[in-house]
Amino acid sequence: MTQVDPSGETEMKTATAQVEVTLEKPRAIAALTPGKDSAAQLQQIKKQVISILSELPAYVSNFFQEYQKALITIGLIAAGGITIKVTLAVLDSLNDIPLLSTTFELVGMGYTGWFVYRYLLRASNRQELSAEVESLKEQILGK
Repeated sequence: MTQVDPSGETEMKTATAQVEVTLEKPRAIAALTPGKDSAAQLQQIKKQVISILSELPAYVSNFFQEYQKALITIGLIAAGGITIKVTLAVLDSLNDIPLLSTTFELVGMGYTGWFVYRYLLRASNRQELSAEVESLKEQILGK
């Protein structure tokens, strides 16, 4: 504790307290004996656990009913991610086969050439392609 005298001098004072501890046996730990209350507490805990477990199906059912749309969305996103990973793994394994990757490239170039010849060279064919794309949009998105 710090005190300031009117003359401006600072004086430090320390307060001390005395604590007396008595032990019956030094360095001994008292043994805990289970009393009658512990058996009653165990019974009470057992009843609480049983009541929670008996109501668990109702809790789960209510949870699924309340968050059904969110759970379906999360499931679809997870299924889409798994599908993409599996597809990429299959394609990667197919690309490791020596002549198959070259064959796929040739097929892709052939289809691209056919698509350009069929739909992109002439104006009438481009209009036909545009009409097909619009029809497909209406089928998917609606009018």
